[in-house]
Amino acid sequence: MKEQNIVLVDIFDNKIGACGKQVAHKTGKLHRAFSVFLYHKNLMLIQKRALHKYHSSGLWSNACCSHPPENQTLTDFVKKRLYEEMQIDCPVQEVFHFTYFHKFNDELFEYEYDHVFLGEYKGNFRLNPEEAAEAKWMNLDDLERMMIEQPELFTVWFLIAAPKVMRIIKKKYLETCNLIGG
Repeated sequence: MKEQNIVLVDIFDNKIGACGKQVAHKTGKLHRAFSVFLYHKNLMLIQKRALHKYHSSGLWSNACCSHPPENQTLTDFVKKRLYEEMQIDCPVQEVFHFTYFHKFNDELFEYEYDHVFLGEYKGNFRLNPEEAAEAKWMNLDDLERMMIEQPELFTVWFLIAAPKVMRIIKKKYLETCNLIGG
């Protein structure tokens, strides 16, 4: 199966070209990516990346992440990918974006313009073993403690995005608790 081209971008997320995902990662080209975070009350759904992934394998990360192919819109592909990875169909909304660069070694880089999506979800999920080894709901306070004490267990992009996402979730959760008196 031929690898689909992903979108190369400038620092403002304007498309400047396309290439294969592995080429982008081997040459350190800035490309479009997305990360989906799901929560329910004060819990976040995290997944451990499949052990055969060529980078960040076996590390904890957000519910879903990927690279939209050049021939699909970001929002359509986010929904499709969330279903492919976790068999979850729920509304998500982009809450922020960020750019990061990480050098794994001399031949493997992450240089991504990452669109972060957030959704509230209370339901079942089923892992795609090609993508994730396991997944679990984690209390935000426990997750925060784990991120502080064991950052090596998480993907680079998760460590960047998760604190901002957790702040949003905690604010929403506290507002909900105050509205219902709990």
